[in-house]
Amino acid sequence: MALPDTKSVAPFTGPATLITGTRIGKALGLKSMEIPSLMRAAQSGLSWSAVRKFLDIIGLSQLDLAGFLLIPERTFARRREAGTFDRRESEQLLRLAEISEAALDLFDGDSVATRTWLTSPVRGLGNARPIDFAQSEFGAREVRDLIGRLSDGVFS
Repeated sequence: MALPDTKSVAPFTGPATLITGTRIGKALGLKSMEIPSLMRAAQSGLSWSAVRKFLDIIGLSQLDLAGFLLIPERTFARRREAGTFDRRESEQLLRLAEISEAALDLFDGDSVATRTWLTSPVRGLGNARPIDFAQSEFGAREVRDLIGRLSDGVFS
């Protein structure tokens, strides 16, 4: 299925998030955070070294990431040893990367504020943590919408 190159992943965020070579996108080895690039990355599987750089930027631990991916620590260790994540895990990682990129933009590049927000209960999500909501695509949509509202100054 071919998708147009112009369709953006997160249209609610400012243009700085969608430009080629975003900070998180670069860490993951992506040319952009647009749908075709994300689909190619998910199909081929993300490399461990790229994921490690992503974790360094957003300040999550490997244990946090294993919990987000809903995989046991031993499976996570095998992925690290193999050097790549499977398609499902890569898609989940890219979902988290997309949300992290938008949150990083919301907090003007402050990775500490971004990590704190992602891992703390948020009133706009019924006092759930955005990182927990983002484990499903439906929850991730809600997190994206909330980030969009916050960036527009609509506090909920």
